[in-house]
Amino acid sequence: MRQRIARSTIKEVASVSGVSTQTVSRVINDRPDVSPETRKRVQDVINKLGYQPSALARSLISQRSHTLGVVTAGLRYIGPSRTLSGIASAAEEAGYSLLLKELPKFDANNIVPIFQALLSRHVDGIIWAVPEIGENRKWVNNPPSDVEVPLVYLTMEPQKNIPVVSIDNYAGGRMAVSHLLEQGYRNIGHISGPLDWWEARQRMMAWKDALKEAGLEVKDNQWAEGNWSSASGAQAVEKLFEQYPEMDSIFVANDQMALSTLKAITEKGLRIPDDIGIVGFDNIPESAYFWPSLTTVQQDQYDIARVAVGEMIKIIESGWQGLDPINPKSIMLPPTLVVRQSSLRVREKDGGDTKEEQKKLM
Repeated sequence: MRQRIARSTIKEVASVSGVSTQTVSRVINDRPDVSPETRKRVQDVINKLGYQPSALARSLISQRSHTLGVVTAGLRYIGPSRTLSGIASAAEEAGYSLLLKELPKFDANNIVPIFQALLSRHVDGIIWAVPEIGENRKWVNNPPSDVEVPLVYLTMEPQKNIPVVSIDNYAGGRMAVSHLLEQGYRNIGHISGPLDWWEARQRMMAWKDALKEAGLEVKDNQWAEGNWSSASGAQAVEKLFEQYPEMDSIFVANDQMALSTLKAITEKGLRIPDDIGIVGFDNIPESAYFWPSLTTVQQDQYDIARVAVGEMIKIIESGWQGLDPINPKSIMLPPTLVVRQSSLRVREKDGGDTKEEQKKLM
């Protein structure tokens, strides 16, 4: 027979503390009208008894659920799954639960049932964590009229009067291509992500602009499109070998495609980075353990998630405290370049780095 775990009650806490249940409630809800001595005594008893306030009771009293709705899609991909993990971690630290809705596809536009399902559970706010793809953001300037909770969006083009948190994909692409140029590469190809994704278009635009500013031509034969998967990266690099034989380096729009590109190049007997340099995007954990290890642009999905949750809670709390509304804003977080062996070309002692000097960079 399963043993039932007895839960302590607010009455027990009050009795042991020598105060009323109303005082215990004030301590739990962090009300200011409790003396420091009483607050400490009650908190000590709460810790000793292991008392856990009923989330349901608290929500009935405060008319708040302390729950965030999260809409996501494509959890089989590394980016969305890491973002969701970051949202869950940040929400838990802030004392919020999550109610998750995963869309069957990225470009779902039938949003009314999604909002209705979340609002029926009385969420305090909604984080829309579906990447911007095609026209799946047409409705953001005119969401359903009955959505009266705050909305924060992730991974989309900044828009006026809409709270958005994203990585600066364009800046990351510029970092990648500038690094290859600094290493002496000039025939720099590109494997893009699917170009109906805003992120993929930003990274491709950065590749084009960096080459043009360096005085280099950009032609259609210099790039191929993938779909973020490893298999598509292998197919795209084969296409580039056929149509851009003078290629000496590649900026690949994500690490999954870049790692299969590394494999395909090595199987052709080419040396990396001497014959071809590679830079990826994401800095997934595996990128450090391939040989040669992958130079890549790091975007921290955990950081994106934490900032988004922080912004959401600020908006929620300002509303409940009767403060002035927080003006919606777009936050673009800066990426960083992680330099590893796949792009560090060995140069002669003609003013360039020696092999020994380059090892210090790894």
